[in-house]
This record gives sequence, structure tokens and C-alpha cells, in this order.
Amino acid sequence: MANPAADFDETHNPWQTQASEVKYQNPWIRVREDQVITPGGTAGIYGVVTMKNKALGIVPVDAEGNTWLVGQYRYPLSEYSWEIPMGGGPVELDILESARRELREETGLLAHRWTNIMRLHTSNSVTDEEGFVFLAQELEQGDTEPEETEDLRLWKLPLAEAVQLVMDGRITDAVSVAGLLKAGRLLGM
Repeated sequence: MANPAADFDETHNPWQTQASEVKYQNPWIRVREDQVITPGGTAGIYGVVTMKNKALGIVPVDAEGNTWLVGQYRYPLSEYSWEIPMGGGPVELDILESARRELREETGLLAHRWTNIMRLHTSNSVTDEEGFVFLAQELEQGDTEPEETEDLRLWKLPLAEAVQLVMDGRITDAVSVAGLLKAGRLLGM
């Protein structure tokens, strides 16, 4: 099968923005509505959610192959969610510095070996959010420091079991799914 990208200019943008207006913003997001000409040549609108932080996920793995999941009730979904430790890092800060902070706050863990294992876009049809997932190893236990908006539960389990939770559809958060599958693959699970 031929490579469909071989004869295609991936830098060409078929959308034309006619006007743009910020409709709402708070400390975490900005919602913009653009008046556009679509790739098909028709007029339309496009809503874009801009995140004011980078999404950061961490897959901590100890010497025995265990990882930690963080459980919390997610307000937008109205349901409980098991996820890898994660949070937002201000755009102006180093992503590794922010990832270290998130891991310590949510799990109390300190990692002495960090590997950036992926860059991803969380829902690229409506948001420009950019995310990064780190593999954290050579762990040391410390105290948790959750934020006041967090009511967290920790679950230590084998990484292979966490990957199976993804495969069973019990972990649905996109950053967690991608991060656990990638870490599992990298570590031979």
C-alpha cells in the first residue's frame, strides 16, 4: 500500500478564519468562537477551547513493576475515575518540573529517573490542549500534598493489571489510557 502522506502537503491549512472572538475565559480555559470558511468552501463557526496549562500525566513504576492510580470523582462526567497521577503545568514552566510536583502532590512519590514517553493532543477537534506523559522510576515514598479541590484515593497495583483495566474499559481518561498502554509496551507488558 502506498504512503498517503507521500504526495500531500501536511502544512496546507484548508480552513480560512474570517473573525475570532473570545466568548468566555477563567484561570484554566479560554473559549473562542471563530467565523470560518470550511475546507468545502461554506461559511461556518468553529469553537475552540484553549487550555492555559499543559496536561501532564505520570506513570510511576517501582522496582517490582507496580504503579499507582489516583481515584477521584470527576465533576464534568458525574462519575468516579481511576487515572494515572496527572495535572496541569503552567505553560511558562518546565514540564518536568510540573510533573515532579504533580507526582509528589498526588501520591507522595519522588522519582529519581524520569523519561518523557509521549506528547499527545487530548481532543484535537475542540481543544488545542497539549499533553505529555512521563515514566517515573527509582521511586521514594514521601507525603502527599493534595490541592484543596482534590479528594483522592490511591491504588498501588501491578502495571500489568492497570493495563488490563484499560483493556477492560474501566480506565477511560485519554491521558491515562495512552500513558498506561505506552508504558506497558515500553516495559514489555
